[in-house]
Amino acid sequence: NDRRRPPPPPPSQTPAAAAVAGANATYVVSLPQDMRTFATLSVIGLLIFYVFHCTWVTQAAYSSPSVVVPGGDGMLLDDYREAYYWLRKNTDDDAHIMSWWDYGYQIMGFSNRTTLVDNNTNNNSHIAEVGKAFSSTEEVALPILRKLHVDYVLVIFGGLVGYSSDDINKFLWMVRIAGSTDPSIKEEDYYSQGHFRIDEEGAPALLNCLMYSLSYYRFAEATGGMDRVRNMHVGRPDIRLKYLEEAFTSEHWMVRIYKVRPPFNRGPQVDQPLLELPRTAPTPRRGKRRGGRTVAI
Repeated sequence: NDRRRPPPPPPSQTPAAAAVAGANATYVVSLPQDMRTFATLSVIGLLIFYVFHCTWVTQAAYSSPSVVVPGGDGMLLDDYREAYYWLRKNTDDDAHIMSWWDYGYQIMGFSNRTTLVDNNTNNNSHIAEVGKAFSSTEEVALPILRKLHVDYVLVIFGGLVGYSSDDINKFLWMVRIAGSTDPSIKEEDYYSQGHFRIDEEGAPALLNCLMYSLSYYRFAEATGGMDRVRNMHVGRPDIRLKYLEEAFTSEHWMVRIYKVRPPFNRGPQVDQPLLELPRTAPTPRRGKRRGGRTVAI
């Protein structure tokens, strides 16, 4: 009887071993040829689309700097390039220009002039110093301008044509960055009852700061004082500058450039307010300045 019994299966062929082998088995499913071709072409198409999309985004965002900006009625506003050309032709080669960092590369590229801060924003303390100058009164800002050897100050103002990407709308960021290094500068000081207002109800810290003075200097006198971006009348219409003088205002008042007056070279070594100098140009009547003159249009 023992001879008629079949021999026991090897360990690898037992039911338990077969179950384990089936659980660990890897099955290869072969797709039809047409499906494999479709999947390959789809991946290649997506990669090609991604390349063209990245190229378009790069061209739109970086290869076309917003120097010429669209205005109302299909009009193009060329104030940036007009101002940069004026800087190149009417300032010394070694002049130092103070502006907010957004315009640093453009000033260097178009005007070939030295800027204090630019789009390389690694030096936060230097940007904070510029923000402190803009957010302080003219008297407090003057020592900062002297320390940084500033010759001209450039601000962007869109209140006349409704250009909203101006320095007044960016001003609170200047205050915040300045406050990161100087605790005495507090953002809440520039609010009036919780609101950022540029009219007569605005906060005194705002109405008396350098940025406000340079943006709205002669604005009420020349245009009536209605800010088309903020939809308010200027709250301090009778602005008088002591240590800076208007050097250039572009056709649509978008770019305003001021020269820092030199200190007295006699008497006490302190800056004294100068008498109001004659304006470098008459009250603009939508004038276009080229070089050092104004051409009425």
